Amino acid sequence: MMMVAAGLERATGGTVRVAGHDLTTLGEDALALFRRAHIGIVFQSFHLIPTMTALENVAVPLEFAGRRDAFDVAAAELKEVGLGHRTGHYPGQLSGGEQQRVALARAFAPRPRLLLADEPTGNLDGTTGAHIMDLLMERRTAHGTTLMLITHDPVLAGRCDRVARLEDGRIVDHGLHAAEVARA
Repeated sequence: MMMVAAGLERATGGTVRVAGHDLTTLGEDALALFRRAHIGIVFQSFHLIPTMTALENVAVPLEFAGRRDAFDVAAAELKEVGLGHRTGHYPGQLSGGEQQRVALARAFAPRPRLLLADEPTGNLDGTTGAHIMDLLMERRTAHGTTLMLITHDPVLAGRCDRVARLEDGRIVDHGLHAAEVARA
């Protein structure tokens, strides 16, 4: 579902509308431009470029968008996630939690309308995962970004405004609120 919403995979049927655009009508180049302008993605496994510093990893999408202030924005976003002192470090020099904070900064730096987060705490211990979720929710609110969170954790799902439950690739419940998720 997340890959379809991001325009990374094609839907097998129906229409996919994101940010007012019908993704099913867009070609590959148009989808890439759409993602660059509207979508941020945070993966469970970080997907940082190992040969680039934290600052360079966060600046990449901004540079692709032609932003002349890419490194200034990247530095500010890293500071917001508590990594202003680690900008020159490579992913291999960072803990898992720090790598996920770099991934959060990279996803939020271009100010996407929609942020897709696929099990963003799946590779982290409980304490670090809770900190990452706090940051994710805080940055979402600060930027006014819509968040689509994919998780198996009912506690994380309960922090969302609305919840859709999937079973075998099909929506079985949707529009649930935190109290309903806790009972499910």
